[in-house]
Amino acid sequence: MADEITYGDFERVDIRVGTIIEAEPFPEARKPAFKLKIDFGPEIGIKRSSAQITVHYTPQSLIGRQVLGVVNFPPRQIGPVRSEVLTLGFEDEAGAIVLAAVTQPVPNGKKMM
Repeated sequence: MADEITYGDFERVDIRVGTIIEAEPFPEARKPAFKLKIDFGPEIGIKRSSAQITVHYTPQSLIGRQVLGVVNFPPRQIGPVRSEVLTLGFEDEAGAIVLAAVTQPVPNGKKMM
């Protein structure tokens, strides 16, 4: 378990829901990954992300899926892609990433409470 934090620390992490509108292979990545475009609604807009989620997902299966992402990290250059948001997920027993997601549709851009 990580060190204990305050609720104020948690509030500083801006986790929002968005819908994947584009997904394509990212052959230039060191580890298998997809390039994603995620719509976080009118306030935040469309953001790019790189995600190592190739074991459980195909680009086609990702389109229209709502995911959770941290939108207030600084952008990160991953090869030729500038990743603007951290798409959240969990490792399964084999270490492959399973996306964190909502179970019911919510408006893009809504903040995790």
